[in-house]
Amino acid sequence: MSTTRKITVTDTILRDAHQSLLATRMRTEDMLPICDKLDQVGYWSLEVWGGATFDACVRFLKEDPWERLRQLREALPNTRLQMLLRGQNLLGYRHYSDDVVKAFVAKTAENGIDVYRIFDAMNDVRNLETSIKAVKDAGKHAQGTLAYTTSPVHNVQGYVAQAKAMAAMGIDSIAIKDMAGLLTPFATAELVTALKAELSLPVFIHSHDTAGMAAMCQIKAIEAGADHIDTAISSMAWGTSHPGTESMVAALKGTPYDTGLDLALLQEIGMYFHAVRKKYHQFESEFTGVDTRVQVNQVPGGMMSNLANQLKEQNALNRIQEVFEEIPRVRADLGFPPLVTPTSQIVGTQAVFNVLAGERYKTITNEVKLYLQGRYGQAPGQVDADLQRRAIGNEQVIDVRPADLIKPEMDKLRAEVGSLAQSEEDVLTYAMFPDMGRKFLEERAAGTLKPEELLPVPSVSGAPGKPMVEDGAPTEFIIDVHGESYRVDITGVSVKGDGKRHFYLSLDGMPEEAVFEPLNSFAGSGGGSQRKQASQPGHVTTNMPGNVVDVLVQVGDTVKAGQAVLVSEAMKMESEIQAAIGGTVKAVNVAKGDRVNPGEILIEIE
Repeated sequence: MSTTRKITVTDTILRDAHQSLLATRMRTEDMLPICDKLDQVGYWSLEVWGGATFDACVRFLKEDPWERLRQLREALPNTRLQMLLRGQNLLGYRHYSDDVVKAFVAKTAENGIDVYRIFDAMNDVRNLETSIKAVKDAGKHAQGTLAYTTSPVHNVQGYVAQAKAMAAMGIDSIAIKDMAGLLTPFATAELVTALKAELSLPVFIHSHDTAGMAAMCQIKAIEAGADHIDTAISSMAWGTSHPGTESMVAALKGTPYDTGLDLALLQEIGMYFHAVRKKYHQFESEFTGVDTRVQVNQVPGGMMSNLANQLKEQNALNRIQEVFEEIPRVRADLGFPPLVTPTSQIVGTQAVFNVLAGERYKTITNEVKLYLQGRYGQAPGQVDADLQRRAIGNEQVIDVRPADLIKPEMDKLRAEVGSLAQSEEDVLTYAMFPDMGRKFLEERAAGTLKPEELLPVPSVSGAPGKPMVEDGAPTEFIIDVHGESYRVDITGVSVKGDGKRHFYLSLDGMPEEAVFEPLNSFAGSGGGSQRKQASQPGHVTTNMPGNVVDVLVQVGDTVKAGQAVLVSEAMKMESEIQAAIGGTVKAVNVAKGDRVNPGEILIEIE
């Protein structure tokens, strides 16, 4: 240590920390009371928005994410507010047209964002250009991001080349985004040394502590010339989150790298969030300790907890290790993309399909097809040619920037959402998640927004209350236990050949499966679904619970074997359900928006 170089800090407590540990469920009402103290700390920035927070606000919390941003801006007048932006994907799961990207950045800047950490899941810099320019046009800080991963096609020279390409686009700083906790201390030092040797921009280190090495990586990064670290208040640090803020401040105190932050004040904030975290116990990740498997399977912590929930919904949690082993194989088939949103969902969901179907790529999700067609950008490595042909057939592989093929969308989106949108922000909410966004805006207009309930786990079983059944919706029960109410949604029932009935349900928003011995008087009630079980080759069914996105055929249509007849959505990914035989459609038992479960007859073909 020689020259004094103050290290600056971004705290992730209001975004990535609870996204990593609590399924992004922290509500604005639990953020605002502590903002006055957070604003006094002197952070370089607070990460407060972006990533999955927009989705979670609309989908689960029934909060307007734009209103959250405005409230935080008002409550934190002296601190830079930072967001995570997925380049041309923004906060959704597809590429948007350039006019949507420009409008979104303009509105986020207007509502309070100062710093944009911009990344692309493929590290394809073409997908960053429009958003970087939009941020600079808004007079804000554009941070170009390296989505860090390891593979046969990733190396230090490649990351430096990417950083130079982003620097030519006008970025203000560089972030190394280690979303899975793959960085090791000496690899960190090597990468930071190379970046500082070639560029004069500040270097930021963002590393999840999944494998227990993030703090060591930050120390080595600082010694190699890094200027800035991302941390999380200790009560929501470590594990799949980040190194503790207080720990790193204490480690650097009295050194040439002293952050200058007040440890006592940080500890007060830590105690506040220690109490808040208890409210969200039902969303706690199962992967809270050190898990070095990430160094082999490369699965980010948030992806681990999502996969666990998805497999639990399939009654297949015991097969999670098989999925972890399949993920690297799928990733290799797809040319080694970094596992970060949305590619983590694309790879992870396909791995689940492969394992549960007992046959690799028996079902190929629509997102994998789009990926293999080049619709997400250039794959880092060579994709499996046989899989590509199988997925896209004779369709052309594109080699241009994907957004070059997307026509301007803002006018179309405004027309589609119509009077439900009270502002341009509402139009952009609809743009991010059309179905879910429309439902949110409709419920807001009707005054029927109902957030998930935060309730303690019951210690004894209760008696069901009066069921409420709506056409096409789950059967809902309210269960009272010692004066507390719990919402249970029964979304379907299937017979698995073991003489028992398996009910797919959620308890206060968390997926569960219950197994019951059927009573004669109860058998066939369906728990919200009256569909019969498939028994013939012409019975079209699904092997995973999900929602119907689109019905592609009508009664009387002639179909061929292998033809897509339905599109379903499971685990945020869409896939086509195909006819096993050719023939005539005799019955269609589902409609768009319906919940479907394994084994049910969805379409009948003769």
